[in-house]
Amino acid sequence: MMNNSLAELSETAFAVELQDINRSFGDRIVLDGITLTIPRGELFGLLGPSGSGKTTLIKLMTGIDQANAGTVRMLGEPMPQLKMLQAFGYMAQSDALYNELTGKQNLAFFGAMFGLKGALLQDRIHIVSRLVALTDHLHKQTVAYSGGMKRRLSLAIALLHEPKLLVLDEPTVGIDPVLRQSIWKELSALSKQGVTIIITTHVMDEAEKCDRLGLIRGGKLIAVDTPEALKQQAGCDTLEEAFIALGQSEGDER
Repeated sequence: MMNNSLAELSETAFAVELQDINRSFGDRIVLDGITLTIPRGELFGLLGPSGSGKTTLIKLMTGIDQANAGTVRMLGEPMPQLKMLQAFGYMAQSDALYNELTGKQNLAFFGAMFGLKGALLQDRIHIVSRLVALTDHLHKQTVAYSGGMKRRLSLAIALLHEPKLLVLDEPTVGIDPVLRQSIWKELSALSKQGVTIIITTHVMDEAEKCDRLGLIRGGKLIAVDTPEALKQQAGCDTLEEAFIALGQSEGDER
């Protein structure tokens, strides 16, 4: 549910536009010259090892962090911008939950922040909790949740207000394989309905499910294409081999 100012957002073809992004912390360069456009309705994956810059890039897209240089636009609007906080659903790598509240109370609290109330809020809580298989645990305090249950609750919160853009930072870490498969089925369905999904992962079978991938290594975007095209470009049979090969060729060019 968007307020009037969000309803008037530009109908640009791109969900996210990054131009010449640089981000450093002291002398350490974390992102180096990133330029990327993600069309609306795409399921886009950022694939890279821990420490490659994936999470920092996600934080810049959502306005949680700010680049040292370059421009970031979300849904046609320059970022960071306070009014955009309701325009997307965000699931961070670390769960931002209130442990003293129950799962349902957490959902109700964040739903109210998104402007949901009454029967609509209760309906959305029911739908998202069922999606992440937490219906039977909603009345437990979150402090009693396992790590996987907290991840599932965080994903439910990101989905609550039916955003047209989902930004998910390694959402399936700690989730069992059966539920992970179910979540990916739902993400694919949302993508087919026109929801833009940006997801970070270091799991190759998840990367294969994305429409396009951005391979990030050492703060540089080394390649962007479909999973199949990346394998063909590298002359490899698997995405893992392609990632290694493309990373080596990038290093050779420096």
